[in-house]
Amino acid sequence: MKHLDGQTVLVTGATGAIGQAICKALAADGAKVIIHYGRNRAAADTLLASIGGKGLCIGADLSTPQGATQLWQEAEDAAGTITGLVNNAGIRSEVAVHAPLEQWQATWEREFRINFFAAVDLTRAAILHFRKIGGGRIINMASRAGQRGYAANAMAYGASKAALINLTKSVAQSHGAEGITAVAMAPGWVRTEMAETYIAQHGGAAALAGIPIGAMATPEEVGELVAFAFRRSQASLNGAVLDVNGGSYLR
Repeated sequence: MKHLDGQTVLVTGATGAIGQAICKALAADGAKVIIHYGRNRAAADTLLASIGGKGLCIGADLSTPQGATQLWQEAEDAAGTITGLVNNAGIRSEVAVHAPLEQWQATWEREFRINFFAAVDLTRAAILHFRKIGGGRIINMASRAGQRGYAANAMAYGASKAALINLTKSVAQSHGAEGITAVAMAPGWVRTEMAETYIAQHGGAAALAGIPIGAMATPEEVGELVAFAFRRSQASLNGAVLDVNGGSYLR
């Protein structure tokens, strides 16, 4: 018996480096995985094959107001019972404070639509479903940026992740008695395409500055922690924000 046998988990943004690592860790621990993708169906199919076909792929555009709810409904129709949700999909946009107001507002609105409002709608759908099946767990992929603030040209990213942390705590307090629990992950730098782009522009030393262990987290580290947090024995993690930042932010 594996720890997650019998669980079915929907993972949004599953085709990115962190999403793939989460799906692989969940499947390795026994879960069936519902792989969400935005546009890259080929990557989703490849990921599904890599976990032995233990799951299914569903496409949805989370930048639209209807996208998240449609995703959940399709996932529920296909799987029947969903026991877990990972709100992993996210973007990081940049806009300067001196940018035209229309551009400023559009950037913030899109950032919150994908990073937060989609997670809100999925959380709502998950809670309603979990009530019917006797409980479930939500894991939100937040960020160190949501705890300590962020760069001036990417404040929308940090603010959206802070909102996601608050959502996690609200669900934990409000629905824990129903067997519906929530946990947030708050990674610092993770070695993904975003990190590699930053390193190419600013150098490796800049990316590692302030990380006491001298290394970024790997997507696999994050995936392992998510799978662990889904174990039924870890109900007391409800409301926790788990830092994955190498000691670069301590609270």
